[in-house]
Amino acid sequence: MQKSLVALSTIAALGLFACQPQTEKAAETKDVAEAQETAAPSVAAEEMTDAQKQAYAMGASMGLFVQQRAQQQEQLGEPMDKESLKQGFDDALKDALKFTPQEIQQFAQAGEEAIRIKQQEMAAKAAEENIAEGEAYLAENKKREGVMTTESGLQYEVLEEGEGASPAAEDTVKVHYKGTLLDGTEFDSSYKRGEPAVFPLNRVIAGWTEGVQLMKEGAKYRFHIPSDLAYGQRSQGAITPNSTLIFDVELLEVVDTENEGASE
Repeated sequence: MQKSLVALSTIAALGLFACQPQTEKAAETKDVAEAQETAAPSVAAEEMTDAQKQAYAMGASMGLFVQQRAQQQEQLGEPMDKESLKQGFDDALKDALKFTPQEIQQFAQAGEEAIRIKQQEMAAKAAEENIAEGEAYLAENKKREGVMTTESGLQYEVLEEGEGASPAAEDTVKVHYKGTLLDGTEFDSSYKRGEPAVFPLNRVIAGWTEGVQLMKEGAKYRFHIPSDLAYGQRSQGAITPNSTLIFDVELLEVVDTENEGASE
């Protein structure tokens, strides 16, 4: 949202500049813009002056914003009218805007509000669907052999049992893990990062805090975590509200933080 407002502010600034009384310098700028419309050969990057690079960067920034915004609107079912967009940009450079700066600002704000409302509607719908999908998945999953369900609703499977110590909620643990959505989308993996994660067990989602305490060092478990034991209505990257999550967790070590501190 902040990037959108910055980009909109940049575009609005161009429009405001175009609507200002014509000074001699502004007239020259307009003449240059009109001349470039008829003949604007592409300049190779290595041949650009600093001024050209700065101007190019401004244009590229606005172009990237427009591209991202168009993709966003397409996903929301509100495709962008690119012809009107081009016309507005050209009219601003020609000092021939069809609306006042105040009206342009109002239209831009209305567009942002419409997108925000659409996003909220889609998020609410996705959250409802996630609850239904999660409940159906967990109801079916608990029937599988080897799947155990705790009183809280957490489901787990023992992939490989360990022989070391089990952590308490207040302990710090070192683990390798992989997290996926119900459709198999992987959203996080310490394996791919090539480095295990170390954290206090009571500082993570409730499903982890409860589940990892069931493990012993060296064990590998698979957790099927209901949304209320995961991120609930919060979004977290690819995780949408009310998502049921699946984690494969390998407990490498219950870290002795007192001894670590002493050795330091």
